[in-house]
Amino acid sequence: MSHRPEAPRSLVFKAGQLTSLAGCLFPVEHPHRSRGHRLIPTDGYTSSGRTAFRDQKDSPTPSHETSHPLLNCTGPCTQMQGSPTPESTGAPVEEEDPFFKVPVNKLAAAVSNFGYDLYRVRSGESPTANVLLSPLSVATALSALSLGAEQRTESNIHRALYYDLISNPDIHGTYKDLLASVTAPQKNLKSASRIIFERKLRIKASFIPPLEKSYGTRPRILTGNSRVDLQEINNWVQAQMKGKVARSTREMPSEISIFLLGVAYFKGQWVTKFDSRKTSLEDFYLDEERTVKVPMMSDPKAVLRYGLDSDLNCKIAQLPLTGSTSIIFFLPQKVTQNLTLIEESLTSEFIHDIDRELKTVQAVLTIPKLKLSYEGELTKSVQELKLQSLFDAPDFSKITGKPIKLTQVEHRVGFEWNEDGASTNSSPGVQPARLTFPLDYHLNQPFIFVLRDTDTGALLFIGKILDPRGT
Repeated sequence: MSHRPEAPRSLVFKAGQLTSLAGCLFPVEHPHRSRGHRLIPTDGYTSSGRTAFRDQKDSPTPSHETSHPLLNCTGPCTQMQGSPTPESTGAPVEEEDPFFKVPVNKLAAAVSNFGYDLYRVRSGESPTANVLLSPLSVATALSALSLGAEQRTESNIHRALYYDLISNPDIHGTYKDLLASVTAPQKNLKSASRIIFERKLRIKASFIPPLEKSYGTRPRILTGNSRVDLQEINNWVQAQMKGKVARSTREMPSEISIFLLGVAYFKGQWVTKFDSRKTSLEDFYLDEERTVKVPMMSDPKAVLRYGLDSDLNCKIAQLPLTGSTSIIFFLPQKVTQNLTLIEESLTSEFIHDIDRELKTVQAVLTIPKLKLSYEGELTKSVQELKLQSLFDAPDFSKITGKPIKLTQVEHRVGFEWNEDGASTNSSPGVQPARLTFPLDYHLNQPFIFVLRDTDTGALLFIGKILDPRGT
């Protein structure tokens, strides 16, 4: 079985430059990018500027660099692989980024890297279709399941979730804090996960209290009546998502041992609303030859954060949402450009870096209205993340004395944005950079977006939009 690359386990970046389309340079001091700073220093990370896989023998070698020039190199640039490191020379190692000293933020970075891995696999499985995921709900289900795993199986799950690269004796307690933060009412995110067990399974009483304490959920045991079980699951989804995610029309699988279900819904509200009178049907370029008409929102004087990544050959923009969340857009400079290079570059650390380096500018902005949903299995995708052992012969003896294994992972999500916003004015106090040329940012061709929680850095949603009309 072939595995797609994991998120790089090196948290280091090369120096470069953040530019506008017209070549206007925004020089930025950035210590960790220019001096090889590691955001989460552990034995699992390397100070090399190249992609680092922990197990080179069973992980593929990436075909390209995954660190990106986003700013002007003002100091010693990151060392390349094989060069002396601060550790080997005895030189002092830079302190970790204060943002990642907060346990919940460090955990969010780990879980989000799992999310980027999952997205890459799913996108590779559907190269010509939209992809919409809320990986946090899947990670939550796996993390909760690890409460019932013995050491070997627990280690496999924790590795996939990048827990092995953080030092936290209370992972599950910190996860409770993370869930409380990202699902706070003002964030507009609804997210829930559930573990469903086979019919008549006897669950050990000791498994349930920590599950409820850290993850706020109880396991469900199937009745064996597929109609009743499907109705109960649909009712649970409707209750958790307040009716925003559609009921499943699919039948229950004939054989279930452990069934993980992750659901999520998000409707964004911009900090600055769009004028609905300026929304019109415009061309969206599916490729060089094909276009479709979609409702495009526009703002001729939008204030956004912007940069051009010269390695990825894409324009990056960030728009703030209410509730301390934001969306980062990755727009290739050419409609024919493959999105894979961008996808392979996504990590928590890269996104955090982008969040700090983009510059506030005023631009002519057009963006399609979006309302998408997804319902389907992620079983094969999860297996690709070195978790095949969970489907073969795992050890969940903390849950039950009977041999059980993971048989299905299902995901149901809904996501939308429209003109709605909190204000008709730009954020107070924000002064865009003075530009001597007009700047346009038109999301009128395939793009990738990342919905990020500003407080913790957690990845809440990720999408590859090839056609805004949906699938």
